[in-house]
Amino acid sequence: MERRCPYAPPAEYDRIRAENPVSQVELPTGKRAWVLTRHEDVRAMLADPRFSSDRANPQFPALVDNTRMREAFKPSLISMDPPEHGPARRAVVGEFTVRRMEALRPRIQEIVDQAIDDLLAAEEPADLVTHLSLPVPSLVICELLGVPYADHEFFQQHSGRLLSRETTPEDRRHAVDQLTGYLDKLIVEKEAAPTDDLLGRQIVKQREDNNVDHEALVSLAFLLLIAGHETTANMISLGVVALLEHPEQLKLLRDDPGLTLSAVEELLRYFTIAELATTRLATEDVEIGGVLIKAGEGVIGLSNSANHDPAAYERPDELDIARGARNHVAFGFGAHQCLGQNLARMELQIVFDTLFRRVPSLRIARPVDELDYKRNSTVYGLHSLPVAWT
Repeated sequence: MERRCPYAPPAEYDRIRAENPVSQVELPTGKRAWVLTRHEDVRAMLADPRFSSDRANPQFPALVDNTRMREAFKPSLISMDPPEHGPARRAVVGEFTVRRMEALRPRIQEIVDQAIDDLLAAEEPADLVTHLSLPVPSLVICELLGVPYADHEFFQQHSGRLLSRETTPEDRRHAVDQLTGYLDKLIVEKEAAPTDDLLGRQIVKQREDNNVDHEALVSLAFLLLIAGHETTANMISLGVVALLEHPEQLKLLRDDPGLTLSAVEELLRYFTIAELATTRLATEDVEIGGVLIKAGEGVIGLSNSANHDPAAYERPDELDIARGARNHVAFGFGAHQCLGQNLARMELQIVFDTLFRRVPSLRIARPVDELDYKRNSTVYGLHSLPVAWT
């Protein structure tokens, strides 16, 4: 189901939530799955250990053929269940604490400043995605992981194909193989000479624990590299569009920069760009929202619908940066809540603060309904965003 406009969830969500909030649908793969549309039900499902995240299970309700992904990787964090998930997450979660992210703030500010310098040096109209949205999170995650930024065009190209629902199974397998081969070689190099970055530190830690697992490191690098730049890049672009299209909200932000973190939370809720990350498989019979979901049945928590549930948010389809929407599920909920959420919040805060302060005359150089949206991607966003400032 497509979004009604750049901002609103599909119209069908409101109808399903009102008439049959826990209902069955047929997926593009031909499988059937339950969809949850209410905020309360989605959070209940995500917090319930009787729902599995194991994407290698053939019964898992995938929307596209992910056979090659299952063959290529050991389960990554997002595909693990207890008892494997807890130790694996604890091994890396210390890299993403608020304190650790604060230590990165000066460097992220430098990266944002340079990206805006490059934008302002470009000919108008310039593409905000090319000059700011994509390079900022890409460079940040590359430096954090220890991935050469010089290779960004390679992994951005293949990750884009991987996330598109229009990619053929053959092209999807090729993208997986290319990225896997690249990261396998990188991990081999780091194993020979561990570097002072997240992947290098994981290698040292595994050796100290006498638990070296090369395939698990490749799988972790794959997950963090793709999730670390695609999601934040799209939120930067959409956030800029939304604030420029809601000048009264942008004025609030300019008058009180202390509102930026609240604005970031509201924009995350408002767009919910990775709405299908909250997909699970029931391992036991479970009642959700008064409906019995049987063991072996797939469940999709429609997080975009949950984040626009009027039972959870007043005027849910309005952008209100003072709302304080911290209980949204844009980062998921429960044991699998997004590992990099603190990093994403900081990047978005620095970008919005710096961009609107340094470029007060920024405007979109094309009608919003003519922009090139990623309507068939697993992560919603913009392919390009032409802007001008003089």
